[in-house]
Amino acid sequence: MTSLFAQLENFDFIWPWLALLALIPWFVMRLLKPASQPQKPLLAPQLMARLNQIKPSKINVTLNVGSTRLPFLWLVMWLLIVLAAMRPVWFLTPTPFESSGRDMMLSVDLSGSMEKPDMLVEGREVDRLTALKSVVDEFIGQRQGDRMGLIVFGTQAFIVSPLTYDLNAIRRLLSETAISMAGNNTALGDSIGLAIKHLKQANNQKAVLVLLTDGSNNAGAVDPIEAAKKAAEAGLVIHTIAFGQVNNQVSQRDIDTDTLQTIAELTGGEAFMASQTDQLARIYQRINEIESSEFTLNQYRARSELYIWPLSGALLLSFYLAWRHTRNSSKPQQSGELV
Repeated sequence: MTSLFAQLENFDFIWPWLALLALIPWFVMRLLKPASQPQKPLLAPQLMARLNQIKPSKINVTLNVGSTRLPFLWLVMWLLIVLAAMRPVWFLTPTPFESSGRDMMLSVDLSGSMEKPDMLVEGREVDRLTALKSVVDEFIGQRQGDRMGLIVFGTQAFIVSPLTYDLNAIRRLLSETAISMAGNNTALGDSIGLAIKHLKQANNQKAVLVLLTDGSNNAGAVDPIEAAKKAAEAGLVIHTIAFGQVNNQVSQRDIDTDTLQTIAELTGGEAFMASQTDQLARIYQRINEIESSEFTLNQYRARSELYIWPLSGALLLSFYLAWRHTRNSSKPQQSGELV
């Protein structure tokens, strides 16, 4: 019994105040009296004399007396319509959806250098992109309630996914990315410019971009520093990550760490360097802490609309009442039957 009541907590009405409509027929019957129908007596002496000679038990008289009561089936149909108007729903999620109000774009370098197998994941050597995927997949899972988007860049920059609350889709799309799918070079500035353009289209005033690369800008039409200045004007905070190693150290020869540092400073973000997978994991955990915020309650809950059932019942009942009225109308009405 307790579980039954617990299940009923998921049932509710969107517009319960429409239950007041159920009283409309009562008000109509009270305020609008039936119109009087004066009738003149029919003088037929011969017919009256004949009726007087017949026994009362042989006379079947049907009287139509005006009534102020609403027929039962019509009342049931009206109540079903009112019930449908109240929009009964069954909530599919036990609690309201929560949102932190944070929009975050992930920008991932897919240039040819990400193919270097100089990273360790669970004791085995893997390429840089595989190591990145293992870390970022866990990071995405910790951002429940945020909207996230995914940008990949090489010789060109592409939006793989716009901002979405479907974090599982982001994780799946990231897992499907491949090295050099966007070209072998590094269009660092273009990736920032693409993030700015997308956020403007989404009318976003404050967002975060996490930019990871293992190289320096050598492709694209946008200068990274100029793109960072535009990002600062648009309210976009950029955290940069230099990822790669030479002798267990970040390769500053291959990675333009000075530019990444400047980008972060111009936009109010932080610049990080990681030479191994465990360092990268700590960096993303640090970003998760920096960009954390209190959860605000959003009253949206996934639900199933149930109004179709009472509305269907009212429709079927109307068909039956119409059929019954048509059948009765086809029969001749007699005020009395002589046997």
